Amino acid sequence: MSAQLLLVDDEPGIREAVKDYLQESGFNVQVASNALEGWEWMQLNTPDLVISDVMMPQVDGYQFLKQLREDPRFQALPVVFLTAKGMTGDRIQGYHAGVDAYLPKPFDPDELVAIVENLLARRAAKSASTGDDAETPDLAELANQIAQIKALLTQRNAISQSPAPFKIDLTPREQSVLNLVAEGLMNKEIARRLETSVRNVEKYVSRLFSKTGTNSRTELVRFALEHGLAK
Repeated sequence: MSAQLLLVDDEPGIREAVKDYLQESGFNVQVASNALEGWEWMQLNTPDLVISDVMMPQVDGYQFLKQLREDPRFQALPVVFLTAKGMTGDRIQGYHAGVDAYLPKPFDPDELVAIVENLLARRAAKSASTGDDAETPDLAELANQIAQIKALLTQRNAISQSPAPFKIDLTPREQSVLNLVAEGLMNKEIARRLETSVRNVEKYVSRLFSKTGTNSRTELVRFALEHGLAK
C-alpha cells in the first residue's frame, strides 16, 4: 500500500505541482490550504508523513508542528518543512521545533521525494526493530482512538442512555476491561491495572468487540455509554 502523505501549503500553484509530482512518484497525497484545514483532516486520518509550508496565515508551520508534537498521536510522525526561508537561523529554529527535514524553496522535487522515501524507510526500520507484528495495532491509530474516547467522555452526559436492545453477558474480567477502556486507558495500562499480560487484554478487547458488534475502541465506548454498560 502506498504511503499516505499530507501536504499543507497556502500557495495553490506550489501545492498542486508538488502534489502531482509526489503522486507520480507513487504516493497518496492529501492536500490542505492551511494548517487549520490540515489539522481538521488529521482528526479523522493519520498520514505516514506531513509536508508543510512555514509561512502561512493564521497558523504558521512552526505553530502547526508544535501542535503535532504535543499530541501523542503525532509525536513520532515525520514532518518536512518546505519554505522560502532558507537562512541557517530559520533551519535551526525548525530543527529545534522537531522537524525532521527542512527544504528551502526553490527545491528539486527529486530531492523532496528522496527525503520522503528516506524518512519513511527509517520509520519502517524503527517499527521493525521494536518487534511489532501484524497482530499488534498501529500505535498511531490506537492513540487516535484513545483521543476520540476521551472526547466521548467529555460529552458523556450528552449521550442518551437507553436500555440495551438485547442482553449482553459479560464476565467479571470482561466488565473490568470494558470499564478501563471507557476510561481511555491503553492496553498496557489496563494490563498493569489488572495485573495481567497485554496479550490477555487484547483477547478480552477482541471478545468485547465480538459481543457488542463493534470494530474499534471508539465504537465500543460509544456503545457502552449508550447502553449503560460502562461503570
